[in-house]
Amino acid sequence: MRTLRRLVGFMGPYLHIVLGATTLVLIVSGLGLVQPLIIRWIIDHVLGHRNFHLLTYGALAIIGVNLVRGVLTFGQRYSLEYMAQRIIYDVRNRLYAHLQQLSFSFYDKAQTGQLMSRLTADVETLHRFLSFGVIQITSNIFMLAMTIVIMIRMDWQLTVVAVLTLPFLVHAVYRFARVVRPMHWQIQEQLAVLTATLQENVTGQRVVKAFARERYEMDKFDVDNTNLFTKHINTVRTSAFYNTYMQFLSELSAVGILWYGGRRIMAGYLTVGSLVAFTQYLFNLIAPIRMLGFLVNLAQRAIAAGDRIFEILDTRADVTDRPGARPLPPIQGRLVFKNVEFSYDGRTRALEDITLTVEPGQTIAVLGSTGSGKSTLINLIPRFYDVTAGAVLIDGHDVRDVSLQSLRRQIGVVTQETFLFSASLRENISYGRPKASLAQIIAAAKAAHIHDFIASLPDGYDSVIGERGVGLSGGQKQRVAIARAILTDARILILDESTSSVDVETEFQIQQAFNRLLKNRTAVIIAQRLSTVRSADLVIVLDKGRIIERGTHEALLKANGMYTAIYELQLRGQEDAQAALAGGGVGQ
Repeated sequence: MRTLRRLVGFMGPYLHIVLGATTLVLIVSGLGLVQPLIIRWIIDHVLGHRNFHLLTYGALAIIGVNLVRGVLTFGQRYSLEYMAQRIIYDVRNRLYAHLQQLSFSFYDKAQTGQLMSRLTADVETLHRFLSFGVIQITSNIFMLAMTIVIMIRMDWQLTVVAVLTLPFLVHAVYRFARVVRPMHWQIQEQLAVLTATLQENVTGQRVVKAFARERYEMDKFDVDNTNLFTKHINTVRTSAFYNTYMQFLSELSAVGILWYGGRRIMAGYLTVGSLVAFTQYLFNLIAPIRMLGFLVNLAQRAIAAGDRIFEILDTRADVTDRPGARPLPPIQGRLVFKNVEFSYDGRTRALEDITLTVEPGQTIAVLGSTGSGKSTLINLIPRFYDVTAGAVLIDGHDVRDVSLQSLRRQIGVVTQETFLFSASLRENISYGRPKASLAQIIAAAKAAHIHDFIASLPDGYDSVIGERGVGLSGGQKQRVAIARAILTDARILILDESTSSVDVETEFQIQQAFNRLLKNRTAVIIAQRLSTVRSADLVIVLDKGRIIERGTHEALLKANGMYTAIYELQLRGQEDAQAALAGGGVGQ
């Protein structure tokens, strides 16, 4: 009931529409109760007393009631659907906005397909309930109550016979709700699994085809699809059993009315018209009861969907603006890590005792083996995660004390996994600065050595690239991402292996651009390229979350520690190649 109350709570802003639609529903239901009375009058007073001249009036009365009922039903259905669409519009926006606010830690564990399923299938289930179920429940309750009142006034003894099966029906509905709700939850969960499998397969099609794993993927999808099919069939079987059982109980009431009502007519206590009207009211009684099973089913599906929707909406972001957070003023770029510790799971430390100062305009290169904490270190600067202990300071401001937007707008980031949107190259480059002029976009592209390639395209900067940058090489995508960071004109730049997907010649060109770009800017760079390391003001080496070496390239080589091992293993082979390129005048 808590979930159901929260779902109904979405109607709050549209209470006037709800009240109007409810009023129309009650009027339409009331008109449905009038027609059997007209039929009784026609049978008993017109036909029974041979007042045939009144028959036309009776027919016109029935036509008039149904005409008014039809017009009001149109208004009722339109207003309900309008209200439902507005609510679903709000829910989608609220879900999407909430997803924008959630922290990296949420997306580290969330599956894209699961989220898509909740934003689509679950929201659509909620729409069906709001547009049809809520008002139908109200209508059916009203119809049941008023029908029973009228039936009692007509013949209370016959009414007792009609409602004898009602307790069994209520028990069946209760059992139905208890059994079916978990089954609908399982269906929604399995549908999300299927969606996740589909999304992952579409995203990874190149890998699938490269390793000829099409049959494996089809079998995998078939297993998930079969599970969904089985869960649906089990639910349908259970629903069919309870609906059939409830229908049988309802029909027993009809048999009882015909048997006992006939005896009442023979005894002179009931007219034929009253029995016909009573039979009509029985149908008015049976219809809501038979509909009750469907409505409970619909409500259970909506509650299951609502649970999954609220599971997202109730998830709180780990990283948020503190109360009283102030905007970060324009910065110079002094960066300090003060006794920083960090853990993803609260048990294992990914970083430990990190103390580091980077002065404005300095470039720091971060090296270390896989899992040493390089990416974790740079992710703390824009507060993608919050430190477990210690503090990260920018120009003396603890990053936790300033607003996230003002912080991140002054930091340029090129992530390890280059992501581009399905949009034009101009929109991708200007993503962090949407009001930038074309001249500024071109200047950033030239600095990243991607302008010539873009200019060679038929539509130039208006060329639309495929999803995630499909159609561009790894180096081209990375240079577009670098241009995007350059355009922000941030005082602090974070480059996570930003040249790892380009060849040596392209990297040499980018490095020349960086040498101009990084002037008077603070830069933290994770790179596997020798040129980046040699030009850095400071090199730090991480191992198991600790800084074990720091210094310049030359000083660390002389120390003959872990940096020397990394140099011999990863960097030494690049030295001769870069020397040859520099001697050949690359980039001139």
